[in-house]
Amino acid sequence: MDKKADKKMEIELGKEEAQGTYSNLVMITHSPSEFVFDFIVIMPGLTKARVVKRMILTPEHAKRFSRALQDNIRRYEELHGEIPVKGKPDSQQAFHYRGPLPEA
Repeated sequence: MDKKADKKMEIELGKEEAQGTYSNLVMITHSPSEFVFDFIVIMPGLTKARVVKRMILTPEHAKRFSRALQDNIRRYEELHGEIPVKGKPDSQQAFHYRGPLPEA
């Protein structure tokens, strides 16, 4: 019997993290070594928004995250129908973003 197969990873979810963090916009930048996801909350009528969480992933983990998200969206839509996307893409909206500058 393979000893590695017997080992189970235990993942702990702390009280604060279990509450979750709301975000209605994400700005993504990247460098050769990392992807930076800045999760932001925009409130209607206000001219200033706030980054509420920053996640930094390696390029490999960013790609794995993208695949997992695509798979979960597909499964969600199979159960609940297509998720409608209203309005123009966020990338066409003007933002004064003071985060890291993207590098290709």
